[in-house]
Amino acid sequence: MSDQEPSESTRRAFGTQLKELRRDINISAVELARRCGWHKTKVSKIEHGTQVPTEDDIRRWATACAAEGKIPELVAVRCEIELMWTDYKRWHRPGMKRLQLQAMDLYARTRVLRVYESLFVPGFLQTVEYAKAQFTIHARLHGLPLDDVEEAARNRMARKRFLGTGAPIFSFLLEASALTNNTGGAEVMNGQLDHLLDVSRLPYVSIGIIPEGRARSLYPGEGFYLFDESLLKQEFWSGAFQTSRPENISYFGRVFAALRDQAVYGAAARDEIDAARSRLQGA
Repeated sequence: MSDQEPSESTRRAFGTQLKELRRDINISAVELARRCGWHKTKVSKIEHGTQVPTEDDIRRWATACAAEGKIPELVAVRCEIELMWTDYKRWHRPGMKRLQLQAMDLYARTRVLRVYESLFVPGFLQTVEYAKAQFTIHARLHGLPLDDVEEAARNRMARKRFLGTGAPIFSFLLEASALTNNTGGAEVMNGQLDHLLDVSRLPYVSIGIIPEGRARSLYPGEGFYLFDESLLKQEFWSGAFQTSRPENISYFGRVFAALRDQAVYGAAARDEIDAARSRLQGA
């Protein structure tokens, strides 16, 4: 799949919503631009999602379309779009080592955290050695200081204090391929797989593995974190996406349920971890 900003589709959908307001009163884009005091190309850019309207733009648009009552809803959607996507240049301003401590309050107030990963072991389940290897790759990709890697990895370990406490309850889903993407070399991967076996026995933690070769009812996709029914987070190569929109939360809840139906748990999941070790040793 392409590494396209997920907020792009939301911008296009918002543009379509504004376009419908114009069509509801049967005026052209040129006429709407005239009423708002804009160049006609601005209407086209907004309707096609290539330009996000300002709050003032939205007020002018709705007023020109005799839809003043929709202004609060439209402004709220616009604010959500602005918060959805953060490119890594902006995301990393505080530094990798500080970013690892920023979400502690969110973890503490979450009751159930659902996590799906298809490419690597999730941060909550990582050893410090695996985290260091992952941060080294990340730093080189984004031109970040390698001096931060050690402290970033150790700060990531701070979130492990939530595991096994029931606050939150954790439900992890991993594609089997995430266990064999060699991050850090044989010794690091052996330690990581040992750690997964240990964590899988903790209370309030479930780890499901979707075996390789299993007939799929839903294909693999990008990893995501679901915080209760209130927040979705995803990370991509170029940035991070988050949303609290109910329709998005509901959609990813259905995705998680469909993926969970394909997973194995308990002894069968531990067998998958052991099988991953065997595949790595044979590589």
